[in-house]
Amino acid sequence: MLFPMNDSKALRFDCKSIDASGVFTGYAARFNSADLGRDLIAPGAFAESLAQRGAAGVRMLFQHDPAEPIGVWLELREDTRGLFARGRLLSEIARGREVLSLMRAGAIDGLSIGFRTVEGRTNPKTGIRRIAKIDLWEISIVTFPMHPGARVAAFKRDLPNSRNLAATIRRAADFVHPSTR
Repeated sequence: MLFPMNDSKALRFDCKSIDASGVFTGYAARFNSADLGRDLIAPGAFAESLAQRGAAGVRMLFQHDPAEPIGVWLELREDTRGLFARGRLLSEIARGREVLSLMRAGAIDGLSIGFRTVEGRTNPKTGIRRIAKIDLWEISIVTFPMHPGARVAAFKRDLPNSRNLAATIRRAADFVHPSTR
């Protein structure tokens, strides 16, 4: 790890169609569902961090490398399912174009949140850590995701006008990675 962070959790995403603008939406985290590292994020865990930083204060990186910013987060908010994210890959930089190409080809399909646990407790019986409060620093596009239920749902030029966006996000949010079945 190239910067101080005590937690890094990967979250799966997939893309079916990618617009040249590089804008995408999806879920960077899912609530009340343990990831493969046995962390479970509680609803409201991101609220304070998002209120302080806003989407513009959370970095979009490639593989958690602070020397590899590849885009910007346009919107980050909690809803009933998890942390909803809308971002744009920057095609004006080489790595942004490369990641866009890799995503179009299906060669890279993970999201990973970089954060500091502010409040969390591990259940001694199950070994699952329930995280109640997170200081969110960055969301990276990565090769190997950890959470099977979080995915990018759509790549569109005009996301707010997309009639099928809600259905697409619901389908993506219900995804279960084959390795966890």
